[in-house]
Amino acid sequence: MMMMMNCHQVYPTIATWENGTNCCSWSGVTCHPISGHVTAIDLTCGGLQGKINANSTLFSLSHMQSLNLAFNDFSNSQIPSPIGEFVNLTHLNLSFSNFQGEIPPQISHLFKLQSLDLSPSHYDEFQLKWKEGTWKRMLQNVTELRVLVLNYIDLSSTSMSSLNLSSSLITLSLDGTGLKGKLTDDILCLPNLQHLDLSGNFLHGQLPSLSCSSASLNVLQISYCELQGPIPPSFSNLTSLTLLDLSFNYLNGSIPSSLLTLPRLNVLLLRYNHLSGQIPNVFHQSNRFEELDLRENNIQGELPSTISNLQHLIHLDISRNKLEGPLPNKIAGFSNLAFLLLNDNLLNGTIPSWCFSLPSLVNLYLSNNKFTGHIPAISSYSLQGLSLGGNKLQGNISESIFNLVNLTYLSLSSNNFSGSVNFSLFSKFQNLERLYLSNLGQLSLNFESSVNYSFSRLEMLDLSSLGLTEFPKLSRKAVLESLILSNNKLNGKVPNWLHEIDSLHAVNLAQNSLTTPVDQFSRNYQLRYLDLSYNLLTAGISSSICNASSLQALVLSNNKLTGTIPPCEIFIQLELLNLGNNQIEDTFPHWLRTLPYLKVLVLRANKLHGPISIFKTKHGFPSLKIFDISSNNFSGPIPEDFIQSTSVLFKRIPTNFVIIDLSRNKFEGEIPNAIGELKALIGLNLSHNRLSGPIPQSMRNLIKLESLDLSSNMLTGRIPTELVNMNFLEVLNLSYNNLVGEIPQGKQFGTFTNDSYEGNLDLCGVKCREKHDDQPSPPSQTLWREDKFGFGWEAVAIGYGCGMVFGVVMGSFVFLIGKPKLLVRMFGG
Repeated sequence: MMMMMNCHQVYPTIATWENGTNCCSWSGVTCHPISGHVTAIDLTCGGLQGKINANSTLFSLSHMQSLNLAFNDFSNSQIPSPIGEFVNLTHLNLSFSNFQGEIPPQISHLFKLQSLDLSPSHYDEFQLKWKEGTWKRMLQNVTELRVLVLNYIDLSSTSMSSLNLSSSLITLSLDGTGLKGKLTDDILCLPNLQHLDLSGNFLHGQLPSLSCSSASLNVLQISYCELQGPIPPSFSNLTSLTLLDLSFNYLNGSIPSSLLTLPRLNVLLLRYNHLSGQIPNVFHQSNRFEELDLRENNIQGELPSTISNLQHLIHLDISRNKLEGPLPNKIAGFSNLAFLLLNDNLLNGTIPSWCFSLPSLVNLYLSNNKFTGHIPAISSYSLQGLSLGGNKLQGNISESIFNLVNLTYLSLSSNNFSGSVNFSLFSKFQNLERLYLSNLGQLSLNFESSVNYSFSRLEMLDLSSLGLTEFPKLSRKAVLESLILSNNKLNGKVPNWLHEIDSLHAVNLAQNSLTTPVDQFSRNYQLRYLDLSYNLLTAGISSSICNASSLQALVLSNNKLTGTIPPCEIFIQLELLNLGNNQIEDTFPHWLRTLPYLKVLVLRANKLHGPISIFKTKHGFPSLKIFDISSNNFSGPIPEDFIQSTSVLFKRIPTNFVIIDLSRNKFEGEIPNAIGELKALIGLNLSHNRLSGPIPQSMRNLIKLESLDLSSNMLTGRIPTELVNMNFLEVLNLSYNNLVGEIPQGKQFGTFTNDSYEGNLDLCGVKCREKHDDQPSPPSQTLWREDKFGFGWEAVAIGYGCGMVFGVVMGSFVFLIGKPKLLVRMFGG
């Protein structure tokens, strides 16, 4: 229970209370020294359970001024309505106590209240809810409030405009309450307000320009609020700020220089926005910065020269931007810096030696830049995380790396190293948890066949793209969770020791020459992610693979698998299944429709055949988002109730990417009118079938569609003019049908060439092209290979399938970003 996690220790205070004794002597009870009336009760972390009855003697304590019942368990009961009888109450704390339901209107009777905290026990869903009338009366009546903490309580029925807040407020925290509306400067300019948290609400629009010349705010948190536009220069009026958090919004423009010179600011969090321009070169020596986080923006240029003035800095994160140029050769200071994160930029030149000599440095992340040269000697032995992967570093790996006895994370992948190094040296890192050594250039990583390498804490190991011909032997006692050996020269079968590591959750052996039977992994009962794509697997898929019931992702594409697909209804956790590009000969595996979490299904390029018969239920595939059965021999009509069942989900989340590819089969009949219900669709390929009839006018509802291929069918009639309103459509292929009439003009249709329409003899437009009898039918514009889809659909699949599992193994795939072909191969295109 969350409340217990927040209590370091439970104090069963009530158990010490004795009947017949003076209650003023009881632990947690405070009385007035003269009258003897109970004025305060504090039972924080008291281990209380059950409900508070409305007739409890607690409510007879009319002189109560402070009541604290935080971190207890009141069994999802409502806050008792007699709470309003404490008319003298000034402090009320019921946080993390598992109350639920509507907040009683009687709470607005607490006129003297100065402090109120009702934060719930769980942050994943609303437990408490304010009725709009109760909320407004409370704000109207309780005029002496100084502290109001209502994080994750449902305020979605109210708007920012209805916040008639007391001028006496010092702390206001409404994180994740569902508030809507536009943020105005009234709340930022409250005369006594020092701490304001409005994060996790829907405050769309721009940050307001401040009308007050100064404000008392010390802490301002407005992250995750969908804010847009620039940061107003008037924010420099917030001269008392010590912490400013505007993260996870859509802010753009440059960072105002005045923001970086606020006299007391020590934490500035602007990560995950759209900020651009250079970092202003204005850091003065008297600054108090301890944390500066600009991660995931579009910031350009070099690091400002005055950055060395940040003498108090502990955390600097400017990763995932567009920083360029070399790092400064010398830095005076940074003696307190513990976290230096500059990864995923365009930095070049050699890595200066000061990066490895900072006395307090714990994490140094410089991966995915353009650094060259050798790794300097390392003298900062406090390092726990070192990430240098994805650069152009050369020469031998610095021997001083192996002196970093505290390392828990090490990435050297994707560089141009040379020479050789014995793998046993890495086993010296007894605290190492994640090790990435893939694609080391010309460096030879030497393994001793007689050695069982022992890593006592290693959870993640990436040895891909090293030209390995044998599996390195790992100790059966290893706690390894993820193993990546893809793109090597491994052949034969997988060694037994791999199946004997009980902790193993993710295995990627793609792009080797393995012939191991798939069912060899049926013994790995904890396995969640398995990728054996691009190997030499033959024969059928044994039903024993169903024993690996924990699988969330199974990728067996691009092998020579035959036979049928065994029914594994027990795969209830499966999110991604890719069996594409094999020789499987079967009918459609209808059992897949019952899997509740299946999001990505790829059966393309096999020998699957027959009709996709009418499903017995209308709610099959409840989570499906990517569906690719192209290049098979499926026949019959496109099943309309498949579309209707999947549209239930698509309507609910209309902004999610959704892709359907039924191309190169033998489907016939008309395109179902229900296709228009798939309002989340971004890619649809029905090409190279035997479809007839008109293009459904309902397609006009596919307003998110970006790619549409209906080529090489027998479609008739006109192109619906309503399709012109598909504002996101970038790829269109209607060629080689029997369409007639004029080609619609305007908007996106003005950008398509004649290639989109050729082979339709009676179709005319401004630039109609005649079809020659001997002109061959062109290949379809396969959705997943269009430039506009970036990496290909596999990158989309990462976002939909196996979020947790991919999170485990994606560390080694970071270098693949921007390398579409490798991504396609990694996930089996």
